[in-house]
Amino acid sequence: MQDGIVIKSSKAGMTVILNPDLPFPDLLASIAKKFGDSARFWGNAQMTLTLEGRPLSAEEEFQIVNTITENSQLQILCLLDTDAERIERCEKALNEKLMELSAQTGQFYRGTLKRGDTLESEASIVIIGDVEHGARVTAKGNVIILGELKGTVTAGAAGNDQAVILAFSMSPLQLRIGNHTSRFNEKNHKLGKGTMIASVENGELKVLPLKKPFFSSLLDL
Repeated sequence: MQDGIVIKSSKAGMTVILNPDLPFPDLLASIAKKFGDSARFWGNAQMTLTLEGRPLSAEEEFQIVNTITENSQLQILCLLDTDAERIERCEKALNEKLMELSAQTGQFYRGTLKRGDTLESEASIVIIGDVEHGARVTAKGNVIILGELKGTVTAGAAGNDQAVILAFSMSPLQLRIGNHTSRFNEKNHKLGKGTMIASVENGELKVLPLKKPFFSSLLDL
């Protein structure tokens, strides 16, 4: 491979094949140039990313993702892995992180909430599953949904306008943060592609695409 990287794309996302012999700083420079030169071609797209061609540490993966996002308008939703053993380790680490979040925020729920279901939390809540149309979630802190949101969610129920609502996919009936409410139509149209986050800005409830990889942002909430 003469170039530092080769980029392959599909409907499922993007695969970047890395030169195994190039020193890592030179590899980052090659990635920066390649994505900088092709930034207009890719546009402001949201993609999953797979890295192949050489073994990488977690820090090197993080630097590569940052280099791509800094030199393009791409939003990397998540980093996919083709190594079965490492996938298992990552899943274990994710579960441990979610349990840690559960201990910190007060509640952790695994499962899908269906029509008529109600879930309440005195703090923040992390939901592994979907919130279907007709289901309701209320929390005094943040609401993090690792799935699809179609129902009604209230975050910052005690009047906390700093709370956020985040979901992998958002087509809600109603969102409320603190004293700010937005109601959407019954047809559950998606509010955008990929992971979305709702927050209060300048006294208005806004829903926007998440601009950085999900688990990186989760640590900031």
